[in-house]
Amino acid sequence: MERFLSSGHQETVKAVTTNASQHLPSPKDKVTALLCISNLTEDWMDSLQRLDLEFFIIPTTVITLGTLLANPLLLLCIFLTRALRRETRYLLVANTLAADILFLVLNLATIICNTVRVQIPRLVCELITAATVTAYCCAVLTVTLMVVDTYVAVRWPLRYHVFLSPARTRRVLVGLWALAAAYPFALVIMTERADSREKVAVCLVLISFGFMQLQQMFDIHVYFLVAAIICAVLIFYCYVRLYMVTRTRGIWQSRFSRARVTLLTHGLLLLLYFAPGFVFTLELVMFHRKDISQDLRVWVSTVNMCVFMLLPRAFAPYLYGLRYREISDRLMQMLFQQRLTLSTFS
Repeated sequence: MERFLSSGHQETVKAVTTNASQHLPSPKDKVTALLCISNLTEDWMDSLQRLDLEFFIIPTTVITLGTLLANPLLLLCIFLTRALRRETRYLLVANTLAADILFLVLNLATIICNTVRVQIPRLVCELITAATVTAYCCAVLTVTLMVVDTYVAVRWPLRYHVFLSPARTRRVLVGLWALAAAYPFALVIMTERADSREKVAVCLVLISFGFMQLQQMFDIHVYFLVAAIICAVLIFYCYVRLYMVTRTRGIWQSRFSRARVTLLTHGLLLLLYFAPGFVFTLELVMFHRKDISQDLRVWVSTVNMCVFMLLPRAFAPYLYGLRYREISDRLMQMLFQQRLTLSTFS
């Protein structure tokens, strides 16, 4: 029989959320919220065990380890090659891979801790949550900037290196990390509580964001939705303009032309990066709905965290990294030299 949150828990969530939307929480509200979170995490773990969702750790571990083997190799290939690390597009690829590595490590560590029921301090959980959101947002922003970079290179080829020189690109990437980290870490500072040393049984971005004591809970939904819309509109505009500029050059005539394959590759990877974000926004909406069962919340959150969010990271090294001829050639040279060195010593 399905186990739902009790009506008392639901009323507590509603009362705490309403109180937070009007003023800063009082000490009594903090204790009430703490008890509610504790009850919710217990129900969450019960649903995980009853639905056998803990076995999702197997595909999560396999995908993560496979990606963590490919990404560092590509990063070494880019940063050890002077010609590659001076190219804007390769710096963007490297930043995407670095953000993905950070996200994968934090995501896998969180899932392992939740599966084996390792309790961690609440402040540590909130910091991990903020870092995870920062890595995810930075990867999405960098992928968006890669589309802008392609548009600028095609639209203004003679002034491209003036617009996006390597030095300016590095400053832009630092700005992207700061922009991605500003809102999540600001939430941690705004919601700092005296009970930060209390330990939690389940550390999830959904639960941490769902109980943020803000003046308006609606701000979280607006943040993710507006950011996604801005990136989507910018990508759509750049692709439309690219097609209008290049349609008379004959590069779209062949069915399997490089332009079509590139557009298909970018479109697929963009869809894989953006889809989990929209699913997470749906999770936040479901979190505060009383007519949705706890099992459904747990199932959607687990699938999104263990599968959907990992797919773009698994495909990125191959769709972006190895597809660039310069990176693949340099990587093969590095592997061949390493094999030659090993054979010489043997």
